Amino acid sequence: MILAIDVGNTNIVLGGLDEKNIYFTARLSTNKFKTSDEYAIMLKNVLELNRIAAGAMEGGIISTVVPALSDVLRTAVHKVIGHTPMLVGSGLKTGLNILMDNPAQTGSDLVVDAVAALAEYPKPIMIFDLGTATTLSVVNRKGNYIGGMIIPGVVVAMEALSNGTSQLPHISLDNPKKVIGTNTIDCMKSGVVYGNAAMLDGIIERVEEELGERASVVATGGLAGKIVVHCKRDIICDENLTLKGLRILYYKNQKA
Repeated sequence: MILAIDVGNTNIVLGGLDEKNIYFTARLSTNKFKTSDEYAIMLKNVLELNRIAAGAMEGGIISTVVPALSDVLRTAVHKVIGHTPMLVGSGLKTGLNILMDNPAQTGSDLVVDAVAALAEYPKPIMIFDLGTATTLSVVNRKGNYIGGMIIPGVVVAMEALSNGTSQLPHISLDNPKKVIGTNTIDCMKSGVVYGNAAMLDGIIERVEEELGERASVVATGGLAGKIVVHCKRDIICDENLTLKGLRILYYKNQKA
């Protein structure tokens, strides 16, 4: 079993996986001010809660969009399982051909998602990751990563709306009762949920026009399940896509 860790701006998602199964997943808050000892305690507690012995871990792999936590988490993982984890970045073989103006600027999370999607879904593929930012990655029929979009995330937009206005409250992201809200909170919920769902539908239509063909569409990230169910287009919701990609990269590089 390996320990796979995906570090986002808001949350850290981790899981215990082998080549066939995902044994557990967990979600922690991202805090770039925590020390390696503090993260080590958190990781140890997660393993204990899931009744996994630290010695059962043969290795680990980390993808992070928070550079300040790279060394902190590598040290924490080593303290807990006795192995220094791989870090997704330069020097790690991905097998992904990135046709961007500057491939090195492509986020490690986007690379990992694309690797996982290529292994499971027919090409071309559109991959939405709904987290702090909503990102789109596009893989063409030849399996090349050709680009995408970066969009303000669902919660970021909600907070900006509440913080930037005098009379709009902070709300939870619950399912709206209907499209046409009849009070302030319901109007906000409807706007956020159906607005983002309609945005995904519209983006899919426009990207497919540019590709000239229909694509497989996959969504992942902590907020995917709340938005995708309201989309008119069929979208596969794969909440473990990033962990699956980390698993692929670990075993590809371990065997290499």
